[in-house]
Amino acid sequence: MSYYPTSIQNLVRNIARLPGIGEKTAERLAMHLLRVPRHEAEQLAQSILTVKDKVRFCTRCFALSDGDLCNLCSDPARDPSLLCVVEQPADMVAVEKSGAFHGMYHILSGALSPMNGIGPENIRIRELVDRVHKDQVQEVVLATNTNVEGEATASYIAQILEKYQISVTRIASGVPMGGDLKYVDQVTLKKAMDTRHAL
Repeated sequence: MSYYPTSIQNLVRNIARLPGIGEKTAERLAMHLLRVPRHEAEQLAQSILTVKDKVRFCTRCFALSDGDLCNLCSDPARDPSLLCVVEQPADMVAVEKSGAFHGMYHILSGALSPMNGIGPENIRIRELVDRVHKDQVQEVVLATNTNVEGEATASYIAQILEKYQISVTRIASGVPMGGDLKYVDQVTLKKAMDTRHAL
């Protein structure tokens, strides 16, 4: 890479630090940035700095936000009696994109994983219990991942919430729509069989 001036080498190195970006892609992006008008490069640089300066966690649900409350917690059209529990902000975005949920969210910022030293005190379970206790929550939908950690987290939360007079539900899991059975892994297929329902 010594055939590039030092400034371009530094740019390529910094871009290559981004996840999923290899050196060739970083080089291509650096060349693109070199060609765009200065104001576009400045807009990109400024948007990165703005994100670093402004983005924080919502004080209610722990989603990413520019203010104390995120857009969803500030929306009066959302149903506050429904609370969907997810592991990460990206999981909340995935549920939102489905258009199937119109309640509020609670982001745990992780899942229980004793092998990795992550216990209940390391994720936002206490804050979840506080919300259930204080707010008018009638149903908690557990939408943690369907891996071992996600299942353990859902079971733990369900046990803790047993003493509250609310409905605790778990998202369904199993064979994806359009999925070919011969390509579905055994754990997913077992889960699909265990949670089968009448038509």
